[in-house]
Amino acid sequence: MSSGRLAGKVALISGTAQGQGRAAAQGFAAEGAIVVGGDINAEGSAETARLVTGAGHAMISPLPLDVTDEASVTAWVEAAVTAFGRVDIVYANAGAVRFGPVDQQSYADWAFTVRAELDSVFLTVRAAWPHLKASRGCVLTVGSTAGLTGSVTNQRTAHSATKGGVIALTRQLAAEGAPHGIRANCISPGMIETEGTRQDLLAPDHPMRTIARAIPLGRVGTPADVIPAAVFLAGDEAAYITGANLVVDGGWSMVLPG
Repeated sequence: MSSGRLAGKVALISGTAQGQGRAAAQGFAAEGAIVVGGDINAEGSAETARLVTGAGHAMISPLPLDVTDEASVTAWVEAAVTAFGRVDIVYANAGAVRFGPVDQQSYADWAFTVRAELDSVFLTVRAAWPHLKASRGCVLTVGSTAGLTGSVTNQRTAHSATKGGVIALTRQLAAEGAPHGIRANCISPGMIETEGTRQDLLAPDHPMRTIARAIPLGRVGTPADVIPAAVFLAGDEAAYITGANLVVDGGWSMVLPG
């Protein structure tokens, strides 16, 4: 049962068509937030909004959102402000990745990943920053254990670089936001089973399909393991936490093999 920890807060969540973004929209709304979702898959995000409102909570998904496009991000943020007059939480969840080893990954795939996983966070936060100043709000970013360690089973050159960048960017946002009452924190999941990971990293032919054996808690995570951490960091209970990187990985990154 909801405790209403985010009651009345306007939360912008990107990447709400599926996976962790959909779970975030449902979890934040269940805690009383008014969710403004967005995704390049506009119909998927609209379906998330239908699920949220069907459960008796508040969510809109006003526009298709391309988090790599400055104009699209700006329009999305302004649509939220027009609808609700404020922004209290920005959850920069959306991203996309193309894997590849350093000597085989094309520059186009590297640049795609940097735009989708790092530039997207900058564009989203920058567009919302004046509104976060007004509300003394908070930023949530999504890092990864890929930003903390290397991997011998997943050739992820660009992904490791972008997620390390997100963690560092979050710390800088915390420093710049503090005088304005803005908190910024990062959540770094480990292996999480979603529609996306079932198609690549957890596919039957991928070397990481048996990764649960290397996770101390003995299983792959789910979005339901990640979202409560995000709710906590977005809420008043975390009022004295900023610049943190909360790792949610079942202990994977603290042991060898990584």
